[in-house]
Amino acid sequence: MIPLSIPHLAGNEWTYVKECLDTGWVSTAGAYVSKFEESIASFTGSRHAISCMNGTAGLHTAMNLLGIGTGDYVLAPNLTFVATLNAISYTKAEPLLLDIDPESWQLDLDLLQRFLTSDTYGKAGVRYLKADDRRIAAIMPVHVLGNMCDMDRLLAICRDHDLPIIEDSTEALGSTWKGKHAGTFGTFGTSSFNGNKIITTGGGGMIFTQDAVLADRAKHLTTTAKTDPLDYFHDEVGYNYRLVNVLAAIGLAQMEQLPELIQYKKRMDAFYRAQLSGVGDIQFQQITDGVDPNCWLFTFRTARMRELLTFLNDRGVQSRPFWTPMNQLPMYASLRYVTERNHASRVHATAISIPSSSGLSEAQLGEVVTTIREFYHA
Repeated sequence: MIPLSIPHLAGNEWTYVKECLDTGWVSTAGAYVSKFEESIASFTGSRHAISCMNGTAGLHTAMNLLGIGTGDYVLAPNLTFVATLNAISYTKAEPLLLDIDPESWQLDLDLLQRFLTSDTYGKAGVRYLKADDRRIAAIMPVHVLGNMCDMDRLLAICRDHDLPIIEDSTEALGSTWKGKHAGTFGTFGTSSFNGNKIITTGGGGMIFTQDAVLADRAKHLTTTAKTDPLDYFHDEVGYNYRLVNVLAAIGLAQMEQLPELIQYKKRMDAFYRAQLSGVGDIQFQQITDGVDPNCWLFTFRTARMRELLTFLNDRGVQSRPFWTPMNQLPMYASLRYVTERNHASRVHATAISIPSSSGLSEAQLGEVVTTIREFYHA
């Protein structure tokens, strides 16, 4: 089986983890947590990076720090991994879904602009939905597959309409818009280090912010709101969202390899695009002008997605369909969905992800391409 997206552990992972085991610093205390945070902050240019147990916890923390809760809306794309909406739901806020651009698969900014202009109003620096006068507390753009939308335009729209931005940049570590890293545009950004991401800690996440006060609050909230290093005194309801030292050790070793991993992903992306261009009805994700993506997981569209999916998996080429749109899931089916042509549904019905692991050999990449061509030429 040629795997879809597995970790590439080829650096100092064993050395750093062994040090944790040898010294006994395997839990939430230990030097590797701060080293990992500092490495991520330095790489992305974020002033502050706060580690946590996963990307979902990072999103949840960000919303708590913005005071988002019962009765609020949070704008989010209809095509995303379910964790985006789950994190909103944890706060008792309600996701308000937006359709995507059919070419880039990012938030449709034209649609967003029309919606905010016609269906919302501002009062005292707060945005409200006209239909029910409820607050729209934030927008959560998702950098799908490491691509990004026109961030200059998104920032301008959000400034004009008093909308804080929480970036779900969990797939986009290393992606940039005009040289600025994903996750560093909004009030908060997040990263995920799940086993299938461009770097991994097995499980883990990171919260980005440029605000020192918010950074201190994020660290406090994610470490059970403990106020005293000796006494167990907690001054509010906090969360045990801490990243443990042994996983941070893996993360630091992975960060040392990240530039090399990104370059590999870009070569893989270029190879697939060159070799599959003109094959069958394949259509590629369009990269937004100004974006330098990390090329995390190669995904394309074809009307024969389901047939191709079965064909590839039966032949040992692990492939997966794209996420089910949020409004097609039972717990989110009744949400308000802002759309004109429902592009999210069309992309989902035709998109397939193919092997994109950083450790794939040229022979394996060639086998993936050969198998896809065999399907279309059969």
